[in-house]
Amino acid sequence: MLERLKEQVCEANVGLVREGLVALTWGNVSGIDRSTGMVVIKPSGVAYERMKPSDMVVVALESGEIVEGDLAPSSDTPTHRELYRSFASISGIAHSHSPFATAWAQARREIPVFGTTHADHFRGPIPVTRPMTKKEIGTDYELNTGLVIVERFKRLDYMMMPAVLVANHAPFAWGETVEKAVHNAVALEQVARMAIDTLQINSKTPPMSKDLLDKHFFRKHGPTAYYGQKSRKK
Repeated sequence: MLERLKEQVCEANVGLVREGLVALTWGNVSGIDRSTGMVVIKPSGVAYERMKPSDMVVVALESGEIVEGDLAPSSDTPTHRELYRSFASISGIAHSHSPFATAWAQARREIPVFGTTHADHFRGPIPVTRPMTKKEIGTDYELNTGLVIVERFKRLDYMMMPAVLVANHAPFAWGETVEKAVHNAVALEQVARMAIDTLQINSKTPPMSKDLLDKHFFRKHGPTAYYGQKSRKK
């Protein structure tokens, strides 16, 4: 069942290690097949170096029921399911505890836009969620993690801002595909590190102008994008 998606999700999870975004078993990637409403996700606590596509767990989006798999799914599965339910255009989610983005999450600070590298990927500061309440932590913690992310995006475009910092926790990133979710997680970690370096050089560095931000974002994204190669009609 969903063998190709299992392969993609397994490779994406291994990719987190290859890109230096996770240590030990700190992180997970999932993918969804929208036609069946099935989510494929990494098993809980399994070392990346010995994971196989057959280890991936298939979970029903709506019920959370395990449809296929011998292992328990990631403990973050309810968070992934909530994001898939609320963000209808995404098909992949990557969650890591990458050092620099996680440092911003622990500090409960959004990542300012200091330069064009950031603007090439994210249209604005990387948002941070509010801290979770005692009740949210004590009941359905992973589901409530998803809910506070969705709450933070009430006035944000989740496709123009495909990442978030969960306060005191770590980053989540997403995309139209599983591969794009990992791509966005890598971009997030890079801009997180560059922002820290920028503030160390000059703690009073102001954010870049909105004009320059929009120029760089929209030359890569949207109907007027012109960056990269275009297919030519013969």
